[in-house]
Amino acid sequence: MHIRRIVTGHDRKGNAVFVSDAAAPCTSEFEHVPGFVTSLLWETPPNATVPAGEGDPAVSAKSWTPPPGGTNLMFITFPPDAVMMTPDFDPAAAGGEYMRVLHGLAEKFEMDHPGMHTSDSVDYGVLIDGELHLELDNGVTKKLAPCDVVVQNGTRHAWRNKSDKPATMLFVLVGAKRS
Repeated sequence: MHIRRIVTGHDRKGNAVFVSDAAAPCTSEFEHVPGFVTSLLWETPPNATVPAGEGDPAVSAKSWTPPPGGTNLMFITFPPDAVMMTPDFDPAAAGGEYMRVLHGLAEKFEMDHPGMHTSDSVDYGVLIDGELHLELDNGVTKKLAPCDVVVQNGTRHAWRNKSDKPATMLFVLVGAKRS
């Protein structure tokens, strides 16, 4: 999937301008999990101000999970779960790739429960294409169809693609403090 990111800003006189119009700069197609594609599109710090500062916050982002009050915008394409069930799938290589690419998020995944993770954030997720199942820590699942919206309130969960086609979600993560 080609993601075009258009960014606006201000010129020196304070007028609205297009700052950029290009492919998303932080997109990774995973080698060890064929069909898994991630794209970090934007990040805002806590107490963000406008006009935004110089530079590209997606490129300079240190983590895929924002600190309290910060936000991250991302697309994630999940391959069918069957990809991870093939005889040539190497979980250690896949885990290493997650750690290299998904800083701050990969560390949240549980080794003993593949896919399960918890982050200190409120996540808004919109299924753009395909079919996914959201699994909670008690094993209960909900099947999602395109245009379904999930508000994930810092709960332990996993995304399951039980179909034979990729599924793409748009996520906005809002960093929160865990009480």
